[in-house]
Amino acid sequence: MVLDQFFEQIKKQYDEKLPFVVYRKPNSSELKRMFQHDDALHVVVDFSESGFVFAPFDSLQEAYILPIEHADVICAKFDKNDFSETEIRSHETSDIVNNNKESEKLSHIKHVEKGIEAIAKGSFSKVVLSRRELIENVGTSPIEIFKRLLQRYPTAFVYCWYHPKVGLWLGATPETLLNVRGDQLKTMSLAGTQAFEGSADVIWKDKEKEEQQIVTDFIVESLRESVGNWQFSSDFIKVSEQKTVRAGNLLHLQTEISMRLSPETRGLKPILEALHPTPAVCGFPKEKSKSYIVENEGYPREFYAGFMGELHLKERISRNPNRRNVENNAYRVQKSVSDLYVNLRCMQMKDHQVFIYVGGGITKDSDPVSEWEETVHKSKIIKSVL
Repeated sequence: MVLDQFFEQIKKQYDEKLPFVVYRKPNSSELKRMFQHDDALHVVVDFSESGFVFAPFDSLQEAYILPIEHADVICAKFDKNDFSETEIRSHETSDIVNNNKESEKLSHIKHVEKGIEAIAKGSFSKVVLSRRELIENVGTSPIEIFKRLLQRYPTAFVYCWYHPKVGLWLGATPETLLNVRGDQLKTMSLAGTQAFEGSADVIWKDKEKEEQQIVTDFIVESLRESVGNWQFSSDFIKVSEQKTVRAGNLLHLQTEISMRLSPETRGLKPILEALHPTPAVCGFPKEKSKSYIVENEGYPREFYAGFMGELHLKERISRNPNRRNVENNAYRVQKSVSDLYVNLRCMQMKDHQVFIYVGGGITKDSDPVSEWEETVHKSKIIKSVL
């Protein structure tokens, strides 16, 4: 399909106020869009459904799905030359990028200081505190913003999700919640942030290494509990060494985790309940830090720090790597695939207003001013495409 026609049909779906999602997986040249046939709002029951799921930060609130049985799915190929210079021009000098107010800075610093005090009192060992910025009079359409995100963040999961009864969200997230292909589950822990200044060969502070290890330990233990300790053995899970990864103009610490599922443990509901929200977006212990966030953050996160992605879609996988083999189709198998991502580096659009969500992990060693500066770095990722 011609790319212009691909995006024109998305615009038509949006103008007609019908639900859709368009997205690109990390390091992929394939765009995928899903159009729902009507404006019905479908609520996830137990994560056994098939479609594109959109779930909030607070797991006590409803998650929604665009069901595959009520939608059309179309794919299209693209590369960076498909977008004009006008669409991807630099906005680094824009007033939008540098519109942080002193009052916002002071408020966030006080917010972080209060969180550090709660840690000192033993309430929790880590809490992720965020803030929301309002950008007014944004004249750029969500489809153009989506194109800019595609261009600038090739290693991220880039998406635009819309439902007339919920709203419109876009983002370019670097963080995977989980990937499941058949009986193989993969996830990651991602924490620690510093600006990218030309090289990924950097030194990480003890605070950042500790923060990242908290996330890794939580995920491993949560996976262990979700499948039952009695059937969990060392060959079921693998944990990589920490490594530095780049996401746009930022660097993070990442650890990859993989696990083999048995027929008894392939249900995603207990796994998602155990994993989400991870300490990377909430804190540790989970319930105590989550309660603190809800009570003190001062605004509803909604879908920020929630998760989204493909849920139980069928994928044809070839057993024969030779694409020219005319009998190749005989060697194809179908596997159930779930690719879910944490909703970070995101924005919510309401008319000509945009809400941007950014946060950072707070531990006993955090510096409030540095934590503010980290959120400013993160907000530039989104604001630069407006």
